[in-house]
Amino acid sequence: MQFPSLTALKAELKHLSDKEFIALIADLSKFSRENKAFLFFKLYEKDNPRLFVEMVQEELEKEFQLANTKNYHFAKKAAQSIRRKLNKHLKLTKNKPDQIEVIEYFCRNLEKYGYLSFRHPVIDNLYALQVGKIEKLVTALHEDLQYDYELTIQELKKPIRY
Repeated sequence: MQFPSLTALKAELKHLSDKEFIALIADLSKFSRENKAFLFFKLYEKDNPRLFVEMVQEELEKEFQLANTKNYHFAKKAAQSIRRKLNKHLKLTKNKPDQIEVIEYFCRNLEKYGYLSFRHPVIDNLYALQVGKIEKLVTALHEDLQYDYELTIQELKKPIRY
Protein backbone atom coordinates (compact mmCIF):
# COMPACT_ATOMS: atom_id res chain seq x y z
CA MET A 1 0.00 0.00 0.00
CA GLN A 2 1.40 3.38 -1.01
CA PHE A 3 0.74 6.27 1.41
CA PRO A 4 0.66 9.88 0.23
CA SER A 5 3.49 12.28 1.00
CA LEU A 6 3.42 14.68 3.93
CA THR A 7 2.85 17.57 1.52
CA ALA A 8 -0.25 15.91 0.10
CA LEU A 9 -1.57 15.24 3.60
CA LYS A 10 -1.02 18.88 4.60
CA ALA A 11 -2.91 20.03 1.53
CA GLU A 12 -5.84 17.78 2.42
CA LEU A 13 -5.84 18.99 6.04
CA LYS A 14 -6.29 22.57 4.84
CA HIS A 15 -9.65 21.63 3.36
CA LEU A 16 -11.10 20.33 6.63
CA SER A 17 -13.46 22.36 8.80
CA ASP A 18 -12.55 23.07 12.42
CA LYS A 19 -14.90 20.36 13.72
CA GLU A 20 -13.54 17.77 11.30
CA PHE A 21 -9.98 18.72 12.17
CA ILE A 22 -10.60 18.43 15.92
CA ALA A 23 -12.29 15.05 15.44
CA LEU A 24 -9.35 13.83 13.36
CA ILE A 25 -6.84 14.93 16.01
CA ALA A 26 -8.91 13.27 18.74
CA ASP A 27 -9.03 10.02 16.75
CA LEU A 28 -5.29 10.19 16.13
CA SER A 29 -4.61 10.61 19.85
CA LYS A 30 -6.58 7.42 20.57
CA PHE A 31 -4.28 5.24 18.45
CA SER A 32 -1.22 5.30 20.66
CA ARG A 33 0.04 6.58 23.95
CA GLU A 34 2.85 8.44 22.13
CA ASN A 35 0.34 10.38 20.01
CA LYS A 36 -1.58 11.36 23.12
CA ALA A 37 1.61 12.39 24.94
CA PHE A 38 2.79 14.42 21.93
CA LEU A 39 -0.55 16.22 21.73
CA PHE A 40 -0.53 16.86 25.48
CA PHE A 41 2.94 18.40 25.45
CA LYS A 42 2.20 20.55 22.41
CA LEU A 43 -1.01 21.90 23.93
CA TYR A 44 0.35 22.63 27.41
CA GLU A 45 3.98 23.59 26.79
CA LYS A 46 2.90 27.15 25.96
CA ASP A 47 1.78 27.59 29.57
CA ASN A 48 4.74 25.74 31.07
CA PRO A 49 7.79 25.34 28.81
CA ARG A 50 9.51 23.08 31.39
CA LEU A 51 6.57 20.67 31.48
CA PHE A 52 8.17 18.13 29.12
CA VAL A 53 11.49 18.02 30.98
CA GLU A 54 9.86 17.80 34.40
CA MET A 55 7.47 15.00 33.44
CA VAL A 56 10.13 12.93 31.70
CA GLN A 57 12.56 13.35 34.59
CA GLU A 58 9.85 12.31 37.03
CA GLU A 59 9.08 9.17 35.03
CA LEU A 60 12.76 8.27 34.62
CA GLU A 61 13.36 8.76 38.35
CA LYS A 62 10.53 6.38 39.14
CA GLU A 63 11.98 3.79 36.72
CA PHE A 64 15.44 4.09 38.27
CA GLN A 65 14.02 3.61 41.76
CA LEU A 66 12.05 0.51 40.76
CA ALA A 67 14.90 -1.09 38.79
CA ASN A 68 16.57 -4.26 40.01
CA THR A 69 20.33 -3.67 40.31
CA LYS A 70 21.30 -6.69 42.41
CA ASN A 71 23.74 -7.92 39.77
CA TYR A 72 25.13 -6.74 36.46
CA HIS A 73 22.69 -8.75 34.32
CA PHE A 74 19.57 -7.21 35.87
CA ALA A 75 21.22 -3.78 35.94
CA LYS A 76 22.02 -4.05 32.23
CA LYS A 77 18.43 -5.05 31.38
CA ALA A 78 17.02 -2.25 33.54
CA ALA A 79 19.34 0.36 31.97
CA GLN A 80 18.35 -0.77 28.47
CA SER A 81 14.68 -0.63 29.37
CA ILE A 82 14.98 2.87 30.82
CA ARG A 83 16.94 3.99 27.75
CA ARG A 84 14.12 2.75 25.47
CA LYS A 85 11.64 4.84 27.45
CA LEU A 86 13.99 7.81 27.23
CA ASN A 87 14.21 7.47 23.45
CA LYS A 88 10.41 7.31 23.16
CA HIS A 89 10.15 10.55 25.09
CA LEU A 90 12.88 12.26 23.09
CA LYS A 91 10.75 11.86 19.96
CA LEU A 92 8.13 14.11 21.51
CA THR A 93 10.20 17.29 21.40
CA LYS A 94 12.35 19.02 18.84
CA ASN A 95 13.80 21.40 21.43
CA LYS A 96 17.50 20.49 21.60
CA PRO A 97 18.21 22.01 25.06
CA ASP A 98 15.33 19.96 26.49
CA GLN A 99 16.68 16.82 24.85
CA ILE A 100 20.15 17.53 26.21
CA GLU A 101 18.79 18.08 29.71
CA VAL A 102 16.80 14.82 29.70
CA ILE A 103 19.72 12.75 28.37
CA GLU A 104 22.04 14.38 30.93
CA TYR A 105 19.57 13.45 33.66
CA PHE A 106 19.59 9.85 32.43
CA CYS A 107 23.40 9.73 32.45
CA ARG A 108 23.67 11.25 35.90
CA ASN A 109 21.17 8.71 37.26
CA LEU A 110 23.12 5.85 35.71
CA GLU A 111 26.05 7.06 37.75
CA LYS A 112 24.01 7.91 40.86
CA TYR A 113 22.28 4.52 41.08
CA GLY A 114 25.53 2.60 40.62
CA TYR A 115 25.05 1.18 37.12
CA LEU A 116 28.52 2.28 36.06
CA SER A 117 30.13 0.55 39.03
CA PHE A 118 29.44 -2.86 37.43
CA ARG A 119 31.87 -2.00 34.61
CA HIS A 120 29.75 -4.11 32.27
CA PRO A 121 30.61 -3.30 28.63
CA VAL A 122 26.96 -2.97 27.58
CA ILE A 123 26.22 -0.45 30.34
CA ASP A 124 29.46 1.44 29.66
CA ASN A 125 28.70 1.59 25.93
CA LEU A 126 25.12 2.69 26.61
CA TYR A 127 26.43 5.51 28.80
CA ALA A 128 29.08 6.53 26.25
CA LEU A 129 26.48 6.52 23.48
CA GLN A 130 24.22 8.87 25.45
CA VAL A 131 27.13 11.24 26.12
CA GLY A 132 27.86 11.13 22.39
CA LYS A 133 24.24 12.07 21.69
CA ILE A 134 24.62 15.07 23.97
CA GLU A 135 27.78 16.11 22.13
CA LYS A 136 26.01 15.82 18.78
CA LEU A 137 23.03 17.87 20.00
CA VAL A 138 25.33 20.53 21.46
CA THR A 139 27.12 21.00 18.13
CA ALA A 140 23.76 21.97 16.59
CA LEU A 141 23.24 24.77 19.13
CA HIS A 142 24.38 28.39 19.01
CA GLU A 143 28.04 28.98 19.99
CA ASP A 144 27.11 30.67 23.28
CA LEU A 145 25.00 27.70 24.33
CA GLN A 146 27.71 25.29 23.20
CA TYR A 147 30.14 26.94 25.58
CA ASP A 148 27.66 26.55 28.45
CA TYR A 149 27.38 22.80 27.85
CA GLU A 150 31.10 22.08 27.45
CA LEU A 151 31.68 21.79 31.20
CA THR A 152 28.73 19.40 31.51
CA ILE A 153 30.07 17.22 28.71
CA GLN A 154 33.53 17.08 30.28
CA GLU A 155 31.98 16.08 33.60
CA LEU A 156 29.90 13.34 31.98
CA LYS A 157 32.95 11.96 30.13
CA LYS A 158 34.89 11.27 33.33
CA PRO A 159 33.38 7.82 34.05
CA ILE A 160 33.88 6.63 30.44
CA ARG A 161 36.66 4.08 30.03
CA TYR A 162 38.52 4.23 26.74
